[in-house]
Amino acid sequence: MSDPGLDAINVVHLGRVEYEDGLVLQERFFKARQQGLIGDVLLLLEHSPVLTLGRAAKPANILLPRPALQKMGFEVFETNRGGDVTYHGPGQLVGYPIFKLDGARQDVRRYVRDLEEALIRTVAKWGITAGRIPKLTGVWLGDETSPDARKIAAIGVHIARWITSHGFALNVNTDLSHFRVIVPCGIQEKGVTSIAAEIGREVPLAEVESEVASHFAALFGKPLRHLWPERRTISVAVTKGQGDDAKVLLLKRTPERGGFWQLVTGTVESGETPNAAAAREVREETGRALEVRPLDYVHAFAFGETTPPGLVEETAFAAAWPDDAPVSIDPREHTELAWVSVAEAMERLPFAGLRIASRRALVR
Repeated sequence: MSDPGLDAINVVHLGRVEYEDGLVLQERFFKARQQGLIGDVLLLLEHSPVLTLGRAAKPANILLPRPALQKMGFEVFETNRGGDVTYHGPGQLVGYPIFKLDGARQDVRRYVRDLEEALIRTVAKWGITAGRIPKLTGVWLGDETSPDARKIAAIGVHIARWITSHGFALNVNTDLSHFRVIVPCGIQEKGVTSIAAEIGREVPLAEVESEVASHFAALFGKPLRHLWPERRTISVAVTKGQGDDAKVLLLKRTPERGGFWQLVTGTVESGETPNAAAAREVREETGRALEVRPLDYVHAFAFGETTPPGLVEETAFAAAWPDDAPVSIDPREHTELAWVSVAEAMERLPFAGLRIASRRALVR
């Protein structure tokens, strides 16, 4: 990110981001903003199904035990944002503004109201009249006396040294049934809704991102600078066996390359498709040509330790190892290999995206 965009709102379009990777992104951009290495940043993304607990969260507002949630594919995280428990998932636009609040903007209430206003203006694009309910943060349809009052956007922020993090979650095409596992924001008497539920059709998330960004520009008085991940990579979960006997191949990187366990991974070269890169990396890292199949899973994350962070978009694949022939690894890249169960893979793999790719490969 050579141009720091100091006078702009740097709108970063990330697509799917695992929640723990999102926390890392926020931390890295927070440090960069604090050090003056970049201007204000608006991270726009989707999460896989996850429940997050704010500082005021009550455990009773999660209605199912953790094992049941895990079986449903939900993760649970405690956070330092304000508010109670909320849900994030596919079809929901999550925004994390990393803004430095100066002068008259050093007002928490004003900042939260600005977030609400940006979302109120956004949903108006689709003919939805939304507003506020006194003493209840977020964006609502209906007033506090309406029996069918329902929330379309949740807000929970953290501010340290007048630099913001966390932010908002706008329900666009969200599966609203997922909210049944919680009492959203601890409010029992009111429901939730989405843009799609209100207008009867799905809306492309990119259109909503564009609308949100334009209203942030108007409200905060800055131009927009749009950014996307600058590097593309692939991961391939190589598996053998089926059912309870299924195993996934893990490769241990050399100490100079980090020394951690991973799947087959690599960079998509210039002019190369992700499919071609996946097939090439499998051949180079195992010594065998295998057919690769996409896992319909693309996600973004921070790469390396730089501040501000480098951004990567990774596409996941799977490949079946057909027999018990040995794997031939390159000692310049990996020191050892292991065929492990999915449970052991979850323990050894240090990154969320690799763990999810392993699970997807072994359940298909």
